[in-house]
Amino acid sequence: MQQYVIIAKDGTDEGALERRMEVRPFHLAGAKKLREQDNLVIGGATLDEEGKMRGSIMIVQFETKEEFDHWYANEPYIKDGVWQSIEVKPFKVADV
Repeated sequence: MQQYVIIAKDGTDEGALERRMEVRPFHLAGAKKLREQDNLVIGGATLDEEGKMRGSIMIVQFETKEEFDHWYANEPYIKDGVWQSIEVKPFKVADV
């Protein structure tokens, strides 16, 4: 499987947190499906100094780049503009 780390930052506009909270149920439903299909290794929210969600980190794995691209194009946080800055890097979970 090809693994990827996604480091994403939410928008910084006034409505960013509200937008995240509106889209979050759809994002979490997709993450649950990824987990069930063994595509989600781990994921979670990054927090600001006040403990509010301001971004995400996910490690995902897919058999092909095309499968990853399909997921990426349909991820709710991307489609609905929650994540404004996104880094995607090839990744390899340590085998320990």
